[in-house]
Amino acid sequence: MSALQRARPEDWYRIRSLSDGVTWIDEPHILEFFRCNVWHVRGRDRDMLIDSGMGVVSLREWVPLVTERALDAVASHTHFDHVGCHHEFECRLCHAAEADILANPDRVNTLAADYVTDDIFTALPPEPYSSVLYDLKAAPATRILQEGDVIDLGDRAFEVIHTPGHSPGGIALFEKATGILFSGDIVYDGELIEGRTAEDQADYIRSMERLLTLPVTTVHGGHFPSYSGARHREIITQWLKTKETGA
Repeated sequence: MSALQRARPEDWYRIRSLSDGVTWIDEPHILEFFRCNVWHVRGRDRDMLIDSGMGVVSLREWVPLVTERALDAVASHTHFDHVGCHHEFECRLCHAAEADILANPDRVNTLAADYVTDDIFTALPPEPYSSVLYDLKAAPATRILQEGDVIDLGDRAFEVIHTPGHSPGGIALFEKATGILFSGDIVYDGELIEGRTAEDQADYIRSMERLLTLPVTTVHGGHFPSYSGARHREIITQWLKTKETGA
């Protein structure tokens, strides 16, 4: 039996308002390395949610912000820590390469089997949560995304950039008007998790080279705090150098 205490559902989520209509939602009782950033973006006609956390506590019940207006719930990719609450939303968007996982998630194809134990928490989710029994609910995509598609919020438009390497259907979302990039797990300011095959590695390099060319001003990643465009270019440049030298 775990020695960890259980958190109250009302304490599970942390909500911080940033600039440009962006709200940062996360799960502070999960260790930082495993803690997904959930991003809420306010638009004129509708809102957007990028990722939805582990799904161990309802987003819709405990974060009223996500129920205020019509909302597109986008999956940056379909690992367990990013799509746990997608089933709670009517409009679900996912890249074609991972749509089958979103519709048919299990502990293996979402990587939950590799990572979900009590050790990733500082306090356990409320009863009846059990790490051994943890699973995700099916959330079939209502819109399939491809490279170059646009998510239109009325006064804001986010271009879909396919970024394989971390996962086959990983995407980033870029708003040209502001230079804001929601990068998912392909790049953030922390230890990156790369694919396991030579093909994955080649995809990762191409994705990073593509993101380096964007006129980014601010990056909101899938993990860890947000950072500037200058830091974005520094992270990618340093990473690519390690691939050139084999370090």
